[in-house]
Amino acid sequence: MATADRSVLEDLTAEQTDLYRLLGQLNAADWLRPTPAAGWQVRDQVAHLAHTEELARDTATGGPASLDAEIARYGGDGQAMIDAGVARSRDLAAPELLEWWWDAAAANRQALAAADVAVRVPWGLGMSWRAFVTARLMEHWAHGLDIRAAVGRPGVDTARLRHVAWIATSALPYAFTVAGVTPPEGRSLRVELTPPPRATATNELWMFGPPDSTDRLSGPAGQWCRRAVQRATVFETPDLRAEGPLAELALANARAFL
Repeated sequence: MATADRSVLEDLTAEQTDLYRLLGQLNAADWLRPTPAAGWQVRDQVAHLAHTEELARDTATGGPASLDAEIARYGGDGQAMIDAGVARSRDLAAPELLEWWWDAAAANRQALAAADVAVRVPWGLGMSWRAFVTARLMEHWAHGLDIRAAVGRPGVDTARLRHVAWIATSALPYAFTVAGVTPPEGRSLRVELTPPPRATATNELWMFGPPDSTDRLSGPAGQWCRRAVQRATVFETPDLRAEGPLAELALANARAFL
């Protein structure tokens, strides 16, 4: 079995633990509050995370309820699969729903800890172990933003955002494909981000891409991450600066999820 830096798995655990603590403080009315995702209450966000943690575990381990198998079960309709996962929570009380998600998250973390990091996970177009674990962290952070907005409990950006920034940048070719845009030929991109306050001891920039790139995208890491998970529009990320046509395309079309 290959070895790899498993710190991202520790950070996934920390991200999920922060969300668990928040959810444990909510009252019954809070679970029914509408979130920024149209038609979804807080309980729907948690059900989606529980369902996708189960999908992630089976996808990583070759189980019967893998992502591809479940989408096929719904005739190739990914949205129908998502809706069905959320609907599974309709008869659950808030403590039961919280337990479903937390147990599914723990089981997935255990599976990821035991996985061969050299094997690509068949999620979407296929992902490395690092990217797959990072995607789970990214999804929990993004849906956590929705939940926190609904209950008026804004969180604090942490050093864990470096993982989200990395996958946001790495996923740009995929994002361009989804958007149906073609990046300009002969251009390369350097992303230079200011980390959240007190996220690092030195406050050095988080940098991705070749230093001699033709284009630059720079600004606060929190804004880039929110743009990439599409929780903020270009107009809501005014401190991000795109220099060059590829950087402009990246800012306009960033997408770090399936």
